[in-house]
Amino acid sequence: MKKIIIGVVGILAILIIIFLLQSAPIDPAAYSPPKAPELTGVLAPNNLLQKAELLALGKMNGPEEVAVDSQGRIYGGTQDGKIMRLLPDGKLETFAETKGRPLGLQFDKNENLIVCDAYKGLLFIDPQGKIKVLATSADGVPFKFTDALDISSDGTIYFTDASSKYEQDKYLYDLLEAKPYGRFLSYDPATGQIRVLLKNLYFANGVALSRQEDFVLINETYRYRIVRYWLKGSKAGTHEIFIDNLPGFPDNISNNRKGTFWLALFTVRNETADKLHPSPFLKAQMSKLPKAFWPKPKPYGLVLVLDEQGKITQSLHEPTGKHLKEITSAREYGGYLYLGSLHNDRIGKYKLP
Repeated sequence: MKKIIIGVVGILAILIIIFLLQSAPIDPAAYSPPKAPELTGVLAPNNLLQKAELLALGKMNGPEEVAVDSQGRIYGGTQDGKIMRLLPDGKLETFAETKGRPLGLQFDKNENLIVCDAYKGLLFIDPQGKIKVLATSADGVPFKFTDALDISSDGTIYFTDASSKYEQDKYLYDLLEAKPYGRFLSYDPATGQIRVLLKNLYFANGVALSRQEDFVLINETYRYRIVRYWLKGSKAGTHEIFIDNLPGFPDNISNNRKGTFWLALFTVRNETADKLHPSPFLKAQMSKLPKAFWPKPKPYGLVLVLDEQGKITQSLHEPTGKHLKEITSAREYGGYLYLGSLHNDRIGKYKLP
């Protein structure tokens, strides 16, 4: 028996050594996150999002962003590369197929759907569903993870490339690596010119213009914060932190053009992930394991309401995650808040007061 135990220990030691000597798929940096804010006061949990109507339940796979056209038809991009359209009578149809992973969606003033497809780049889809590629790179650097957008009144498209290193299926590697691979860009439809406005962002995600379009917000998902980039005035071309140390992972953000920002948080903060961040060694070892062993996101639905000064004025919760979870977008249309999700099989429709 003693020999068997010694043999087993020896085998385990050899396996551990082999595991440690394996190269990691990431090159992580140390990062010390701030302590997560308590969910109290304006952040106190409630059940408001449990009141949301569920659309296309079980029929739409991962509608990460939601857009609504002038006829009240609802659009969502799915994990299998389709953009589905939900008609007012409840019928669901395929509007277009990008064969990538459509994320950010928004209509321009001519009812063309502008799409950030994680794999295919910045796309233009006309009302008949015909697709045109607008951009796949900037400054000689290909887009790896075209993510989110907003469109100004003059037609300029502001958008993000979340990571210049990792594609959409490896977004958790970007989290563990904790290095700034994200970019914020603009596209002028009149000239086709692309400009890189900001570099070195930590997973550049949601984009939202202010009411007066004098600034634009960009979410840095893996730093739990939002950056403000000034478009007009004496600060034009500069940027600053708009709000820091959020209670979760900020995904998409939108503005109702009345001074209110709707911020979707994928989930609340993960204590295990925060504790791992200061140690590049531990993160490197974690990246070698199957993702089943990685820290799991808590099933939770959370949307924050922000004013244009960066103050949180309200929070909408679904603490069980059974009705809505992993909310990645929140957009206001016609008195309702439409809620998308990266992995869930439904769209939330929440009636605003």
